[in-house]
Formats: sequence, C-alpha cells, structure tokens
Amino acid sequence: MSSLTEFFNGHSDDAQRGISHKNNLIKRNIIAYMAVNGECTLSELTKELHISVPTITKLVQELVDENIVTDLGKVETPGGRRPNVFGLANSAIYFAGVNVGRDNMTYMVTDLQNNIIKEEIDTTFELSDRPQCLDRICSNINAFIDNCGVNRDKILGLGVSIVGRVNSETGHSYKYFTSSEAPLRDIIEERVGLRVLLENDTRARCYAEYTCGKSKEETNVLYLHMGRGVAIGIVVNGQLYYGKSGFAGEFGHIPFFDNEIICSCGKKGCLETEVSGVAIEDKMVELIGKGVNTILREKYDRHEMIHIDDIIAAAKNDDNLSIELIEEAGEKVGKAVAFLINTFNPETVIVGGNLAAAGDYVMLPLKSATNKFSLNLVYKDTKFRVSKMTESASAWGSAMLIRNKIIGL
Repeated sequence: MSSLTEFFNGHSDDAQRGISHKNNLIKRNIIAYMAVNGECTLSELTKELHISVPTITKLVQELVDENIVTDLGKVETPGGRRPNVFGLANSAIYFAGVNVGRDNMTYMVTDLQNNIIKEEIDTTFELSDRPQCLDRICSNINAFIDNCGVNRDKILGLGVSIVGRVNSETGHSYKYFTSSEAPLRDIIEERVGLRVLLENDTRARCYAEYTCGKSKEETNVLYLHMGRGVAIGIVVNGQLYYGKSGFAGEFGHIPFFDNEIICSCGKKGCLETEVSGVAIEDKMVELIGKGVNTILREKYDRHEMIHIDDIIAAAKNDDNLSIELIEEAGEKVGKAVAFLINTFNPETVIVGGNLAAAGDYVMLPLKSATNKFSLNLVYKDTKFRVSKMTESASAWGSAMLIRNKIIGL
C-alpha cells in the first residue's frame, strides 16, 4: 500500500479491479467493524463479515504490518486455544473537523475512535459573505492543520460545518460564498489539499450529540438548536435525516406567527422572528428604548451591542426583564416542539445552543408548553435533556461524519 490516503480515498479503475481491489474492500470493512465494535478476534471478524478464515488472517496481518491494526495478544478463554485480539491503532489515521460560526471558528483533530486529539477556538473570526472571509477560512484551516501536532499525511479527511443551508451531497452552501459556480466544498478541498465534507452546523452538532450522548435505546432523536437562529437536527433509525436536497431541519422558518417581522429568509412570521437569540436581543433593545428597567441599561447607554449571552447572564443575576424574555421564548418554542414530537414521536429531544445555558428559565416553560399542546401519549414517551457539549460540538460532529464517509460506515 503506497499511502493511507490512496488506500481510503483513491478511486479504482478497471486495472485495479480483481483480487487486489476486493481485498482492499474487505480491509475497509475490517476497519469499519473495529471502529464501531472495538477489539475483536479473527473468528469474530470471519463470522460478522462472512469471509474465510485464511483470507481474514492474511488481510488482518497486512493491516498490522501497515500499522493500522494492532495485535493486542491473547485473550483469556474458558478452555482450548487462546485466540489473539486485534484493535485499531488510533495513531495511524486521523480526521479534522472545523465549524465556521457567525462569530468564531472551532477546530478539531480526532482519531479513528472519535477521540479528540486537539481542539482550538478562534473568537476573533467573524463570518461574512466576502471572498476575503473565505480566504481567511482556508488559511486558518491550513494553519491549524500545520500546527496541530499530527502529520498532515495521516489526516485523511476534513469535515467543515457552516451555518445556513447546505447540501452535503453536492458540497454547495446556499447562504455563504455562492458567487462561484464551484461548490464551496471543492474550493476548500483545493486550497487545503484534503478530502472535504461540507455539512450544516446544526446537523453536525446533532450527530455529535447523538453519537456521544445517546443511550442504547435511542434511535430517533431531535436536536433543537436555540442560538441566534433556530434549527433542528433529526435522527431517524440511527441515521441523520437530510431530506431530498439536504435541507431538512429548517425549523426556524416555519411560518408560526401572524406578525409583520421579516425573517432573515425574507419571509414574515417565521418561528425565528419571535424565539431566536436575535429576536430576543431586538426585543431587549426595543424595551430598554421604551424605558423598561434592566441591569443591561448601562450597556445600552454605552451604545454597546447586547448579545443573547448578556441577556442569559442578566437572567441568572435575577434581572426580571431578561427572565421574562427568555421564558416567553421558551413557551413559544415549546408549542412548536409539540408539533415536532407529534410528528416524529422521538425518544429524546436535546436542547442546545446559547439559550440552553439559561437552564430552567427556558426549559420549564418549553416543557410545559410542549406538554400542553402535544398528545399526552407522545409527550410521556419523550425525554428532554439539555446539551452538555461544548462550543466545539459541530466541529466534532463534522470530523465524525468525514470519518464515517471515508471508512465506509
């Protein structure tokens, strides 16, 4: 094998077909099986992959020689010959994940078992739909990979998540950097020199939430992201749900209210216009302007931007106006969540994003409204939990998704 990159990313032609090509496919299946199930014996691989013992033995030894699989020695058994146990050598292969947020970029390197090797966050970044911003995104990614402590040749792929509508199959972003006919994925791929998967940020975070926090019973999960925007990620039968064009989850753009507020999508009355972080910020500024008392008035008087994080901090400091605005948003989004759980009947609804940090101020009215407006049989079977993942969850999910794509999961 000339290189790991060629092994996983190379496209076979007619000359490569035959025994060699077939063996490479079996090797990928061995790696995928170990990635999901962990350490195993040759007999377990033979049984699960339906491959003969001699072939499995030969190919596993080749993977050991290539430093992708490690021979972990004999395993104790009740009697008879003790078989050898094999597992992935995580230091052989790595994946990178990057999230391009509105006001930060997060970076991550993971190994074959999804363990985090390195992570960073750049809070000086600000997303804008300009060529200079795309240049910075690519240069930032290159700088991180060059300085992450992992040889670039061992990083087999890069997952990039970004806000807005994304078609992960075609690699197009439909909100940012649309002036070029080439998909954003291909542009980043060319400038970074790695195989790239482009994903929506909420869907990437949903996958990280589902993969790292699920119980064994959970196969149908909704992830509700309440940040400066509102969106959902959907897991059906253990798989991310994309829809026909990859746009499933645009929950914030349901025309839920009869108001005249124009949403960022250009339509009126969307859920986002009342319950998003941006909507709460706008309401706070409007009410302060009308003379309503709040501890954030000093910030307003200094003409400083009031961020949703400021409002959450003020609520935790017993600011009545902040508490009222967050509770109002929780109640309104809870009514919309009732529609979701009546439709999908999930085991779990995970709430994440900036507003999740408000804790009971948002969760109690959200759950109360969901209970009020959903079917009782559905509500009682649905668990709610607040995300415990960090800002880097979308980058982590992106790294997991490019890993799955490359090793064939």
